[in-house]
Amino acid sequence: MIRITDLKLPVHGTEEQLKKKAARALGVPMEVISQMRIFRRSLDARKKDQIHYVYVVDVSVKEEKKILSKAKGKNISPSPEFSYSFIQGRAECDHRPVVVGFGPAGMFAALLLAEMGLNPIVLERGGDVESRQKAIKLFWKEGKLDTENNVQFGEGGAGTFSDGKLTTRIKDPRCRKVLEELVEAGAPEEILYDAKPHIGTDLLRGVVQRIREKIISLGGEIHFFAKVTDIIVESGKVEGVILADGKTIETNNIVLAIGHSARDTFEMLHEKGASLEQKPFAMGVRIEHPQKMINDTQYGDASETLPPGDYRLTYTTQKGRGVYTFCMCPGGYVVAAASEEGRLAVNGMSEHARDGENANSALLVQVFPEDFASDHPLAGMHFQRRLEEKAFQAGGGNFAAPVQRVGAFLQRKADSLEVSPTYLPETKEADMDEIFPTFMTEAMREAIPAMAKKLKGFDRADAVLTAVESRSSSPIRILRGENGESPWAEGLYPTGEGAGYAGGIVSAAVDGISVAEKIFSKHKQQ
Repeated sequence: MIRITDLKLPVHGTEEQLKKKAARALGVPMEVISQMRIFRRSLDARKKDQIHYVYVVDVSVKEEKKILSKAKGKNISPSPEFSYSFIQGRAECDHRPVVVGFGPAGMFAALLLAEMGLNPIVLERGGDVESRQKAIKLFWKEGKLDTENNVQFGEGGAGTFSDGKLTTRIKDPRCRKVLEELVEAGAPEEILYDAKPHIGTDLLRGVVQRIREKIISLGGEIHFFAKVTDIIVESGKVEGVILADGKTIETNNIVLAIGHSARDTFEMLHEKGASLEQKPFAMGVRIEHPQKMINDTQYGDASETLPPGDYRLTYTTQKGRGVYTFCMCPGGYVVAAASEEGRLAVNGMSEHARDGENANSALLVQVFPEDFASDHPLAGMHFQRRLEEKAFQAGGGNFAAPVQRVGAFLQRKADSLEVSPTYLPETKEADMDEIFPTFMTEAMREAIPAMAKKLKGFDRADAVLTAVESRSSSPIRILRGENGESPWAEGLYPTGEGAGYAGGIVSAAVDGISVAEKIFSKHKQQ
């Protein structure tokens, strides 16, 4: 196929118009194009009176070489190969591989292992989507937390109850594999080409269920409420796992895809002498604005006819500390995301339509190992816990979230209170200075007005800050070698975001695929 880049089309342009532009770029009649596939679509809103989509398309034509030789312009080239190549051959293991955790990394590791004929056993400490929904609904309504079945733990991981964003900066053919599997499982087809793809939590719940069913149909097993409490290691090699109910499962290959909130598992690994190290991460708050304000600011007069607007803002303080927005949820909600009693954490969530009144985003401050005041491998986790405990206390208990208006935080008066907090079960007015260390509040106070210069209204006085956004990434890295295995135990494969090797749904899934490939290659029959 031939790839054509930089094709501009009005926001209400049709596929027929796009095909016409592609033909014009090649200098051929439209009838010559037998097939057209959109590879990428992005919205250019830099000029509010000229908002348009920019496309990258691949087309099939007769006499491709001849047309390519005559084509003029840097935006025309042969289409690069960007598909996932499945490893060929056959592998055999003495015992079935075990996947610990069924978030994106564990899910895609299990899917690939099942496709490779290795019949994985998945052990997920939380419940399936249906039971998670019930437990989470009760938590959000009454503040009753199930510490094993919540926003962090269960089928699909933390991403299942978020916006389902699929944006990633990595360039890897495995990304295409991930997106294609999600579409096959019911995700919207546009995630294959949108520059900022998302599924939405309402659709994502069904998607992860169908991937589970596919894994089972290929010979895999998935066990919910199956918490791993110990890993059996003999002579530096993995021999099996022990579950909370005392059951032992023998295996020589463990995909450790535990997620960033499995703190008790981190503690178990540290006690056993596993190779762990501190890692920088970020913490902060959720900030809420009216979605209409974001739409008007980003799109101007065209805001009524475009999808809900989003943003991504970064700032470096005078002291050199980074502050940035993360996981922006248009038309979404701030949600209770705690997994431990007495500690409060929040996250953002959107449904596919993104039709809520408010926009929310994490506003995060970089936190470095030198901020932990300890060289303990789990010091970053302890730092998170301290702030979560302060947030819980500031909310008055029962998982009420502490909130503060941006005006009050910046010591300005809010003339009106147009923005209402979306967090459930309830909120309580608080002072962010009583929750965060000074270096974090100073950084946020400097960043918010600076970010408002890029996004008008970002510092509006009635915008709501909700604490504490603490689970954006793992504060710990579980070390592994180039073969994917832990130097502590042969056959242990630390994987995904919790192990410190990914930063979102797609990158975690890609890491899971990569680890599955390493297991296959290790046991491949010659």
